[in-house]
Amino acid sequence: MDIALLYFDDCPNWKIADERLAAIAAERLDLTVSRHLVDTLEEAERLGFHGSPSILVDGVDVFAEPDAGVGLSCRVYRTPDGQAGAPTIEQLREALARQDGTVG
Repeated sequence: MDIALLYFDDCPNWKIADERLAAIAAERLDLTVSRHLVDTLEEAERLGFHGSPSILVDGVDVFAEPDAGVGLSCRVYRTPDGQAGAPTIEQLREALARQDGTVG
């Protein structure tokens, strides 16, 4: 399973997501994690970048909201503890399980 972490430098939250993805990748040998710096509005529009950090699993933004805008901004995630700049490690595990079909 390929995971792409899309980010831009002005948003510090991507580092939290990166740490959480690294922890999960250490547990699962079937994962490869890559990082992609999005540094122009044109690239953000081309990629459908919904803000930093964005997490794509096999090319799918697993946390995309239907009305999410595109651009160079920090992204907000809904977590059990309220809004945060990155999904929790549990939310990441659940999203990966949904994508690989191990959770219904």
